[in-house]
This record gives sequence, structure tokens and C-alpha cells, in this order.
Amino acid sequence: MEFVQPIRSVKKLEEMKEVLRSRSERDWFLMVMGINVGLRISDLLPLKVYDVRNKSHIVIREKKTGKKKRFPINAELREIINTYIKGKKDEDPLFPSRKTGRNIDRVQAYRILNRAAAEVGLAEIGTHTLRKTFGYHFYKRYKDVALLQQIFNHSAPSITMRYIGINQDIIDQAINGFHL
Repeated sequence: MEFVQPIRSVKKLEEMKEVLRSRSERDWFLMVMGINVGLRISDLLPLKVYDVRNKSHIVIREKKTGKKKRFPINAELREIINTYIKGKKDEDPLFPSRKTGRNIDRVQAYRILNRAAAEVGLAEIGTHTLRKTFGYHFYKRYKDVALLQQIFNHSAPSITMRYIGINQDIIDQAINGFHL
């Protein structure tokens, strides 16, 4: 298993969204949802329209931990969701496969994200990139590792910092500024 990175650059994030949107509304929506709710891909992909229609929160049981999670849908994401699900039935998958009609799987999600990332010149991108990108930008904005640790359900702040790539940023910065 390769170690994947968050998308740190807002410019690259926007470029990637543009590439995905030009290809498919579903692919674009997958990225937008992923970077705005910070759920694991295993919890994001099974969602159906009824999980988000007219809801103030996404309520799931985390696949990895078995714990119940309740995540708020902010006003901006609510608008995006409403536009995306317009005309869809409650039982429709949120991320339907064109082949099967069921939700896409994590392998397909990986391919979608990786192809778009390669087009905009990003490497080390995988399905965890969406969650890590949420965490990275949340931390950069609020500097609240304890809250992010709670959101991610991590056992220690150090795990959260390593997960979102902040430790690597600090190491890179220190080494780049060091010389003898």
C-alpha cells in the first residue's frame, strides 16, 4: 500500500475539480463531497440519495470502526447536493456506476482520482487523499488538532498530524532550510 498525500495547493484542487467536472458530474461530486465531509471512501461510496436529501447531517455507521458518525452538511455543500440529486430517486446510489447502476467501488474511485491528478501534475494521490485534503485544509484554517482528531476518530493528536501530512511539511521545511 502506497502512502498518499493531501492536495495542499488550492490551485491544484480547483484544477482537479475542473478536470473531473469536464469528464463527469458524478466524478466531480465525489471529489467535492470527499473534501468537504472528510469521510473515509468506504463510508462515502455506499451513500444513497436518501442519505443526503433534505438532511442537515450525514449519519452513518463507520465501516472501519463500527461507530456511529454524524457529520453536518454546511450551506454551500447543501446547495451542491441539491443540484446534483435533482431528479434522482431516494434509493438511487449517490455515485452510480455506468455499467452496473450500483455505487462505484473503491478501485474505480481510485482510478477516477488518479487519472485527474495525473492530468494536473499531482502524484501520491489515492482514495484517502479526499479525507486527508479535508483534514489538511481544516487544520490550516482552524489550527485545532484536537477537534480534527475527534472528527477523524483518531486516538492521538500525533496520529492526526501525521495523517494529514503536517509532520511531513514541518520536516520538509526544516530540511530545505538546513545546510552546513
